[in-house]
Amino acid sequence: MLAEIAATPLQFDTPLAGELFLLGRIVFGATLAFMGLNHFMDLETMAGYAEFKGLPAPQFSVIASGAVLVLGGLGVAAGAFPVVAAGGLALFLLVSAVTMHDFWSMDDPEEKQNEMTSFLKNVYGAGAALALLAVGGTAWPYAVGLGLF
Repeated sequence: MLAEIAATPLQFDTPLAGELFLLGRIVFGATLAFMGLNHFMDLETMAGYAEFKGLPAPQFSVIASGAVLVLGGLGVAAGAFPVVAAGGLALFLLVSAVTMHDFWSMDDPEEKQNEMTSFLKNVYGAGAALALLAVGGTAWPYAVGLGLF
């Protein structure tokens, strides 16, 4: 039975499926793109936090991660280069969850809770990006249709 499910192609022929998929992409992608813009609008503060967390080249790291979030988020929302966009977001979210939100090393309960919340946010975002990556090679409804695959 599992083999049958895995072999079933992605279909958007149920009522509103394509529209809901588009809405989900927009909500997910636009939220991440907005978060990426914050990397540029609050560069000094975020670079200071990255330095505090021990990241090498903190300012470059913040700029690069902001670019991944903006471009990946817009790519998912628009359906442009979906494999690259979703893959980049998934990788960034997983790596940043572990490197930036290490709640397990915090002593202060409030700081630990804040880091755990951010860690979990990144992990569930990575899960959504991985789900989009899994269907990135299929035709997405209401997409601009640019892609490598």
